[in-house]
Amino acid sequence: SKLKVQLKLAISRLRMVQQKDTAIAKQQRRQMAHLLEQGKEESARIRVENVIRSDITTELLEILELYCELLLARIGLLEPKECDPGLEEAIKSLIHAAPRTDVKELQQARQLLVEKYGKEFALEAMENSDGKVAERVMNKLKVEPPDPVLVDLYLKEIAKTYGVDWPKRQNKEQRGSDEEEGDDDPSGGHTVKNLEEPLTTEELSKATPPRDLGPKSPLSIAPPSPSTDNLNPRVKLPGPPELKPGGKMSGLKKQTPSTQAQSDPTGLHMDDQGKKGVGGKIPDVDELARRFAALKK
Repeated sequence: SKLKVQLKLAISRLRMVQQKDTAIAKQQRRQMAHLLEQGKEESARIRVENVIRSDITTELLEILELYCELLLARIGLLEPKECDPGLEEAIKSLIHAAPRTDVKELQQARQLLVEKYGKEFALEAMENSDGKVAERVMNKLKVEPPDPVLVDLYLKEIAKTYGVDWPKRQNKEQRGSDEEEGDDDPSGGHTVKNLEEPLTTEELSKATPPRDLGPKSPLSIAPPSPSTDNLNPRVKLPGPPELKPGGKMSGLKKQTPSTQAQSDPTGLHMDDQGKKGVGGKIPDVDELARRFAALKK
């Protein structure tokens, strides 16, 4: 039960330390970018090693946190006196790496593991005589200067993140090479398009004029989208209403020419719309004058 409580405290403490180290590393990266912007490259190269070491330590704490979570999940396998083979790597890695950290809760959990499994087991873990300690943990604990290639990669990434023009020499060389290539090119760096022959009158007469030629209507109607009920929808514009005859007009029968002559001896008859005319047409002025002269006789 003590080990379980201590593992929970260690996990919580490890997460807090990781967040704190990440915030400090972010401030240090901003300082590196300021140094690069001022041209203090040597100072930036020395200080960036601290950033690299801080990142390695943070990665180590993350690995140890995972091992603590593994032991907490399999706390039932820690009851026997003999170490379970599936947990041997995690336990020995914690015993080996805990003294290299500043997390007291993790060191107290390590002490409980040493008391449980004995001094010989702890000695094997500290010396890694049987090679059970995780290789990635051993790599993170190595104390050696970082590779110069890694330093350059860190500086390039910091300059890219904060928008610093670095390395300036490389950028100047690239600009110089681009200018030299532009001098060799007679076109001045611009591509020259091939001139096409003009079209003849026959080809122009056969060409289809574009649809957007001429004045455009201020109104635009989007066609409706097809659906399962109507695959080919069309836009119907509103037109004048169709006039249908009423009941009285449809009931009247058309008069024959003989009945029209009897009812209208003057030759002027009323058409279906109540207007006088011949053959359904309105007579002109000369025709009317002639007919009125015949009536006076």
